[in-house]
Amino acid sequence: MVDRMEFRLDLGATWLNLLATRGTHFGENPVERVPTVERFTEWLDLVELRPVRKVTSADLERGWELREILRPIALATVDGVPPDAATAEALAAFLEGDSPVLTVTDRLERSRPRTTADALSRIARQAVDHLTGPERAFLSACPEHDCRGVFSDPTGRRRWCPNPTCATRGRVRAHRARKHAETAGQAD
Repeated sequence: MVDRMEFRLDLGATWLNLLATRGTHFGENPVERVPTVERFTEWLDLVELRPVRKVTSADLERGWELREILRPIALATVDGVPPDAATAEALAAFLEGDSPVLTVTDRLERSRPRTTADALSRIARQAVDHLTGPERAFLSACPEHDCRGVFSDPTGRRRWCPNPTCATRGRVRAHRARKHAETAGQAD
């Protein structure tokens, strides 16, 4: 059984994982995976963007805002249509911010963002690079009407998002449609 509150970190990029902090977005009962400052802080920690300063409720609201700005832009990109200019302008406002300091230890490391605004700026920049660069061709959206989760699929072989529930529902629906077609064909 899939825990609906479990963070999705399998969509191919941090900004895509941010979109998945709200599950079944288009369904009757969307799942808010970051309903509190504590959960948002936990998510930021998991994606290695926990800021030095404490996350506030205003930061949580800004995180939701960035997520809901990115969603229609990502879906427009997947659908091959231009995004709304005002939404793109709202995204641009998130691009201002910190520049991480790089250090070398046993690996290349970046400094922690000082504030949540800096962390959101890093996420927004990653999204813009993905949405405007050649990797945009790898973006797909889950065909499940209540999900429409955007994910990166460089292989071009995925039909559904990585959520096993979506794939199962889609396969069952396809199986029923085939059976119905077979039954209708035998009746003729």
